[in-house]
Amino acid sequence: MADFTKVKAIAFDLDGTLIDSVPDLAAATQATLLELGLTTCSEAQVRNWVGNGAKVLMQRALQHAYSTDNNLSHEVSGATLNAAMPVFMEHYQQHLQKHSRLYTGVLDTLTALKALGYTLAIVTNKPHHFTVPLLSAFEIDELFNLVLGGDSLAKMKPDPMPLQHILAEWQLEPEQLLMVGDSKNDIFAAKAAGVSSIGLTYGYNYGEDIGLSGPTAVCEQFNEILALLPSVNTNG
Repeated sequence: MADFTKVKAIAFDLDGTLIDSVPDLAAATQATLLELGLTTCSEAQVRNWVGNGAKVLMQRALQHAYSTDNNLSHEVSGATLNAAMPVFMEHYQQHLQKHSRLYTGVLDTLTALKALGYTLAIVTNKPHHFTVPLLSAFEIDELFNLVLGGDSLAKMKPDPMPLQHILAEWQLEPEQLLMVGDSKNDIFAAKAAGVSSIGLTYGYNYGEDIGLSGPTAVCEQFNEILALLPSVNTNG
């Protein structure tokens, strides 16, 4: 059984963990492809493309469109991707919180964890300037002491840099930090940083079972996290 008795701080992924943001990401992606004169995509396809940041999402969308339109499978050029990104960013800014929603139990669980004494952070691959308004819109921004977006540091998940940054910033030992996420990127980052992890089964993980990535524990519902964690006051 997982032992989280030394944990004092928890880092949370955002998309697919706290917020179901795919409906808005899909709307922005679809609008971008249409504006570029390309075949659009479905929400289900976008659900399998998210997790590595906005640029990779758009790269996957363009790759799909070019493959569909030309019956060719070729790499999207850097110039093409760079030209598409401002278009996507503009559309996502317009769709940022139209249809996104908090997953069941997120607000109550985060509030309870904060009351128990845990220090909370966001570690997402979403650009920082999109992350902050979303947290504010759902009125959970004040629960977090630190918010790291995909562009906040030189590297993003699955690189351990964001978690290593938290360890250094908060002067924590690896066993005192827990990473909670829905993607193998979250689990791989945690392993590389030497911290424990909880994998959530309901989010976006490219159609793969999160358990295959080897998290310390697996939860099907967000509020199940509470049963695994004691009060910080009992951690010593």
